[in-house]
This record gives sequence, C-alpha cells and structure tokens, in this order.
Amino acid sequence: MSIKTKKNNFIIHAVLIIGSVAMLLPFIWMFLTSLKTLTESTTIPPTIIPKRMRWKNYTDVWNLLPFPKFYLNTILMLIGRIAGSVFFSAMAAYALARIKFPGRNLFFMIVLLQMMVPGQIFIIPQYLLVAKLGWLNTVKALIVPGIVSAFGTFLLRQFYLGVPDELEEAAILDGCNRWQIFWKIMMPLTKSGLIALGIFTSLFAWKDLMWPLIVNMSIEKMPLSSGLASLQGQYSTNFPQLMAGSMIAIWPMLIIFIIFQKQFIQGIATTGSKN
Repeated sequence: MSIKTKKNNFIIHAVLIIGSVAMLLPFIWMFLTSLKTLTESTTIPPTIIPKRMRWKNYTDVWNLLPFPKFYLNTILMLIGRIAGSVFFSAMAAYALARIKFPGRNLFFMIVLLQMMVPGQIFIIPQYLLVAKLGWLNTVKALIVPGIVSAFGTFLLRQFYLGVPDELEEAAILDGCNRWQIFWKIMMPLTKSGLIALGIFTSLFAWKDLMWPLIVNMSIEKMPLSSGLASLQGQYSTNFPQLMAGSMIAIWPMLIIFIIFQKQFIQGIATTGSKN
C-alpha cells in the first residue's frame, strides 16, 4: 500500500477506536459504580476505582426487587411485540411494495407520517383503549401498543422492493395466490429483514419506560425498565444498587446483540436502500 493509503487507514482506525472507547466508557463507569459504596459513588472529585469491590450490591438489589417477575414480564412483552410486529408489518410491507392498488402511495405516506410524529401523542388514545378493554395493570397492556410498527413496515418494504419481479411472476404462473406468494416465497427470502425487525423491536421494547409506568401500578406487572425506575428516589438514590440493577438488566440484550449483530447491522444498512 502507498504511504497515503496507510495514513488514511491509520486515521480511520484511530477515529473508530476513539469512538468505541467513548461508547464503552458509560458501561465501564456503570460497572465500577455498581461495586462502590454509597459514599464512594457520591464523592467529589469522583472515585474511579473502588477501594474494595462490593459485590454485595448485586445480592442486595436482587433481594430488594422481584427480578424473576421483571424478566418474565419482559420476555412475555418481547415475544408478543416481536410476533405481532413482524407478522403485521410484513403483510403491510408486502402490500405496499408489491401490490398495485389505488391509494398505495397515500397509505405509505401515512406510515411515514406516523414515524415523524412523537410517540407521546398516542399515549392518551392507547391508554383509553387499554382501559376500556379492562387490561390496565396486566402484561397484555404492555404488548398491545407494540404489535403494529410503522418502522417495521418501512423497514420490510425496503427488503421486498429488492426481491426480483421474476420470482413473483413465476409463482403466479405456477398458480400461487397472493397469500402463498407472501408466505412461501417472500417471507423466506426476507428472513434477514424479519430477524433485523425482531432485533429492533426487542430493543425498543426492552428500553420502553413511560408506557409501562402509565398502565401498570403494581411492581409485579412491570418489565425491567420500569421496575428499575423504582430505585430512583425522590430525594436520594442508592447509586451503587441502581447501577447493579442496571447491570443485571442489560446482559440479556447484550447477548442478543452479540448473536444477531450481523442481521442488526444489515437491517440498519438496508433501511436507507432504494430499488
């Protein structure tokens, strides 16, 4: 390689390394804080390395909050939201990408409009709907608002636009109807997109804080995000316990990202493509 190319590669890698370290610093600080005493966590100037590793913070916060219930509620919420979002978004995306019907562009504009509007606008209508169904303070209230996704419709539409028309035409000649084309041909061909949407949906659901606090009053019905919010005091907060609880809460999502990082990155790249 030429000297100029080596210099450019060095600059690029240096910037990437700096960015990676900057992204890791909050997690490192959270882990170190989870091993401190309350005094060390509030000392000014701050203490970076705790004098003594206080692993007891993890057992204390585990005994303080019903983490098994939090995990169960979170898993049920993820399963319901992922299944609903993937299935309904796939059907809507296929119709908007592959079926020509009057008003198709208008419906797609409505989907894009929903993505541009802040989600807080829909909280009151969603709350009234859940209340009339009698689902307040239940796990079902955590699932229902997330079973339809405008973002998922947009994401999968990009995948369906990339499928060659010849495959669909061949299926029609073989006698397949629209449902058979969608289920047996389009869905398998866009499996990476479905996995990417499932990962995105799980990320959005995992960090959802406001909605669970609005519809659920009992801590036994809360997911991890809103359950950890109970550690935040009005006047004082035990930061080591809060950070220990956060460490307990994030490890499943880290494992999911490590396993499906290829599909996750591919999903981000595909959202900007147009065919």
